[in-house]
Amino acid sequence: MEKRKIEIMDTTLRDGEQTNGVNFVPHEKLLIARCLLMDAKVDRIEIASARVSAGEKESVGEICAWALKNGLLERVEVLGFADGNVSADWIAGCGAKVMNLLCKGSERHCREQLGKTPEEHIAQVAGTIKYALSKGLTVNLYLEDWSNGMKNSPDYVFSLIEALKNSGIKRFMLPDTLGVLSPAQVGEFIGTMVARFPGIHFDFHAHNDYDLAVANTLAAVKAGCKGVHTCVNGLGERAGNAPLASVQAVLADMAGIETGVDESRLHELSRLVSSYSLTPIPANRPIVGDNVFTQVAGVHADGDKKNNLYCNDLLPERFGRRREYALGKNSGRANILKNLENMHLDLSPEQTRRVTDRIIELGDKKETVTPDDLPFIVSDVIGHDLSQENVKLLSYMVSTAYGLKPTAIVKLEVLGKVYEEQASGDGQYDAFVRAVRHIFRDHLHKPFPWLSDYAVSIPPGGRTDALVQTRIDWDYDGRTIHTRGLDADQVEAAIKATMKMLNIITSEKE
Repeated sequence: MEKRKIEIMDTTLRDGEQTNGVNFVPHEKLLIARCLLMDAKVDRIEIASARVSAGEKESVGEICAWALKNGLLERVEVLGFADGNVSADWIAGCGAKVMNLLCKGSERHCREQLGKTPEEHIAQVAGTIKYALSKGLTVNLYLEDWSNGMKNSPDYVFSLIEALKNSGIKRFMLPDTLGVLSPAQVGEFIGTMVARFPGIHFDFHAHNDYDLAVANTLAAVKAGCKGVHTCVNGLGERAGNAPLASVQAVLADMAGIETGVDESRLHELSRLVSSYSLTPIPANRPIVGDNVFTQVAGVHADGDKKNNLYCNDLLPERFGRRREYALGKNSGRANILKNLENMHLDLSPEQTRRVTDRIIELGDKKETVTPDDLPFIVSDVIGHDLSQENVKLLSYMVSTAYGLKPTAIVKLEVLGKVYEEQASGDGQYDAFVRAVRHIFRDHLHKPFPWLSDYAVSIPPGGRTDALVQTRIDWDYDGRTIHTRGLDADQVEAAIKATMKMLNIITSEKE
């Protein structure tokens, strides 16, 4: 059985730009338009409102010139108004071919905002349609506040469509302008429209004030509408519009609808729009959020290994992504094994246990360790493996205060004996090293290496608030000893690198 097809009209560049603080410059609009039409392959895009500004006119002209060159001009739409000839001339002057004409879809808006009778408004709209068609424009008609029109003045809505249905309009577009409908109401009202006007193409335009935009869009499609409107990342005025990625997934998986959208390009499109709009993507945003394909609990990773028991139809590969397994105190051995497997790292059971213990230790200090950190953790735990720990750090305290030199108190156990010293230095770590030097020189009468190089970095792809790697080179007995430490705290990482050095030189002497 052939799947039913639905048109997707994305209005990120028009309605999405009504998000508070969001303004796209012309070259950004052009790039987003290209990505929407050529990469994500949505059917249509709405790119601007007529008469807004000179910059908007420039932007519309650039997009239309590009679309004409690539055979896409009929898929580019501009919002216009029932203002006689003005909007139609503006749109045609930009090189556009489709006008989405705004009219009042509720009697209250007609009478109270415009101060017109329904008959006067219909006559004005009909005149604008006639002129736009004479300019060679295709006209779609928005019924602004249609949802309240259906709730409070359905006869007005029906009379408006009856009067204009033969005027040359290609699509009637039905907005839930204030996001006031429930899915049951959407299903009822769209069903009524389709039954009453069976030959008309209806679009549904959802707003998300009650967090129902996606559910309402699904209800509209099931009730018989032929097109739906979206915005990338759910941008839009107030609580925003129906998010493109979520609508695509819901229609495909829950209604068996074909849209033509290329799901594999939705994630990169989402990030592009986020970058240009300066609007972060919530980590838990379905489909495009950073966390939505990440398993945290170890039991979930274990279940995925056993025939994908914790996977659903939203496979990350569909959307150009991959499943990840978080590393932290809640992850457990299964998550770590999954990450090691992805990185082709083969550890023994004992090594895996030690790496797991280290990650849990770090997780107690920081919420999450990224997979990018894992190779550094493995190296830190295994790369400096010593069969015997001759020097143990029993306790230390470092402190700093304004106007005073940092100080450190250090207690070490060396070959079974305990030593304690304190010192001040140019920094907290310098104070720590001076205290340790006192123990080795004054109490143990042993030579102490000199620090020759010190470098701090974060793992590539890691996060600055997660792990810090400190690498220290030491001059000792005419050679260089390289050690490194890894921790969420920079001083702690340096101290760990120092303890490795102390064990190396003590083991060699013994």
